[in-house]
Amino acid sequence: MAVVPGFFIDWNGKARRTEDAGGDFVVEVDTASRYVALYNKNGTLMHEATYYKTLEELAKKGIKAELVDGTTPWGMKNEW
Repeated sequence: MAVVPGFFIDWNGKARRTEDAGGDFVVEVDTASRYVALYNKNGTLMHEATYYKTLEELAKKGIKAELVDGTTPWGMKNEW
């Protein structure tokens, strides 16, 4: 399944690319409902987020989040 390019906010308040979410998550995007779902390898839903097509769209909503890549851990900083 091809992942739709775009962005979402993770549970630490960081912006991530749908194509490089990290954490070995499987990403599903529904552009019509502006929804991103991340599942672990067992199929358990781990995170839900709003889909943003561009970083500019995030900024228009007043969201100021650091963009991180998939190598950035998903856990809390004290768990790194």
